[in-house]
Amino acid sequence: MNKVIQVFEHQTLYYGRDYNGVPFTQKQFDALAELNLLHDNKYFTLVHKGIKFSQYVGVVQIDTLTIEVLPKADQLSDNTTVWRNVLIQMLRSTRKLKVNQVGQAHVSKQNIHLLDIYFDWFLREVETLIRQGLIKKYYKETKNVAALKGKLEFAGHISKNLIHKERFYTTHQIYDKDHQVHQILNQALQIIEQLSKGSYIYPKCKSVQLDFPEVSEIRCNAATFDKLKLNRKSMPYEKALEIARLIILNYAPNISSGSERMLALLFDMNSLWEEYILIQLQKAAVNKTYQVTGQQSKSFWGSMTLRPDIVISQNDETKIIIDTKWKQIEQNKPAIHDLRQMYVYNDHWKSTISILLYPGSGNHNAYYQKFHFPDHSCGILKISVLDTDGNLDKRIGEKLLEVLVAARL
Repeated sequence: MNKVIQVFEHQTLYYGRDYNGVPFTQKQFDALAELNLLHDNKYFTLVHKGIKFSQYVGVVQIDTLTIEVLPKADQLSDNTTVWRNVLIQMLRSTRKLKVNQVGQAHVSKQNIHLLDIYFDWFLREVETLIRQGLIKKYYKETKNVAALKGKLEFAGHISKNLIHKERFYTTHQIYDKDHQVHQILNQALQIIEQLSKGSYIYPKCKSVQLDFPEVSEIRCNAATFDKLKLNRKSMPYEKALEIARLIILNYAPNISSGSERMLALLFDMNSLWEEYILIQLQKAAVNKTYQVTGQQSKSFWGSMTLRPDIVISQNDETKIIIDTKWKQIEQNKPAIHDLRQMYVYNDHWKSTISILLYPGSGNHNAYYQKFHFPDHSCGILKISVLDTDGNLDKRIGEKLLEVLVAARL
């Protein structure tokens, strides 16, 4: 039975302690430290007898222990269910997660975590492929056969069949389901089988495996996926392969000296916040005179470039520059280097106003404050992530656009 520890971003876990009755051991700490080392120490910071999480949120599973790292923009709310749903809905909006494929009944369960959702999504994709009919492919195989077919490999034939004259060592084409695409999906299925024992996912995984053809085992890495080319026949596999890539490349068996199996799905909350706001503003700007674009790049110094998060323009004229920041600022005083950055954005994009956008606390109205420069201004804008019901605010793009247009005018 899987045990779950829930923490918020930037919190610390100490080994040797219990968290709501779930122990966090030194062995698990060592495995996390090894994982962090493999990823250039970006996920956590090692402290005395513990790890401090950074802005990366998501889920880590170490054998039967699941650690959920949740975002938290509101200092007043410690409701883990609320912030887990915020994370899921943000991932859904940015198309990093398809919650509809799992069903709201499963998502709302307390014992269902993000890893279960991804596993369920993958299994449903594979089930769909099986129902539609798995494709066959041609591939070359070199082995001893009873009849001469294909190309005779002379050197191998002489060395392997000096006694057995009735055999032929050949390279020949085979047309069946044992090809690389299915081998990748099979590896992901094996990982899910190992990590889902004790959950409702396990019997579903075993059922899918029974319907899946027997294929050769491979060990994928990033290069395997980079070299993989899909054609017209294999395009229906695209989504399943995307999820398989996420599962396989984040799986780390035997990462420490013990026998722990680990899988980590962690997302940079700064990037997720930026992408979510961009998508919501673009939706709000439909049928309006404003154009919302993201990640526009301009040359700054030599090979260096400037790239603001979001640019709002009208009639090919830049109106507002937005830089998103997933953090709380004390006394509404932004960092001086952030203000300098916005000043440069205004200068290069010929904009008269730039905005530093922060998540606000509570579900109150947006807070806006201007800082005036000689030729333009910079403002800080804080807007709540949650609506009045405590859910992710689906009208955040419309509210933002209203405030930004009023600020511009």
